[in-house]
Amino acid sequence: MKNKILTIIIFVFPLSLFIYFWLHPVRDQKPTKEDRAREDAAIAEAISTISTQANNAITSSFAPSPQAVLISATPKAPVTPAGKPHPLEFTNFAPEIALDNMRHAINDYGSMFGGNPVGENSEITAQLNGQNPKHANFIRPEAGMRINDQGELVDPWGTPYFFHQLSGHETEIRSAGPDKTMWTEDDLILK
Repeated sequence: MKNKILTIIIFVFPLSLFIYFWLHPVRDQKPTKEDRAREDAAIAEAISTISTQANNAITSSFAPSPQAVLISATPKAPVTPAGKPHPLEFTNFAPEIALDNMRHAINDYGSMFGGNPVGENSEITAQLNGQNPKHANFIRPEAGMRINDQGELVDPWGTPYFFHQLSGHETEIRSAGPDKTMWTEDDLILK
């Protein structure tokens, strides 16, 4: 009896595995270009059918664009001393990226001073633009950050951001979006 079991284990089992894999070869699991194109088309179709508000939430919270990843992945430049406020500039950045860069500036301030800047837009702008204990400037025009004539940080459409302090280390940043009206469906929000 032991010999039969040993024979089965030694000869029959490996032979059955060989036959199985010979009849059912393991295929390369890499997707083809056509598979990727179908997946991209399905994702694009799914995204186009959701509401603008849901799309903005997904984009800002879960799937940053490749440009945003590249910007945040670059080494941080040394903090430069504050000077004259930056003039109003137009930006080539997508609004979501400009908003994400604003979040990075606030987080950098919070890391340096143990808490985020507080106050109205103009007060937060002043703190980020060098009116702080170390006179450090966190506003980078090359990252799409712009200041209007009233000393307020503005979104790509020229509307002042709304800053809501949720805690000492968390600030919600709201852009009015393309309709330039706060608290509407097209607002962009980031924490």
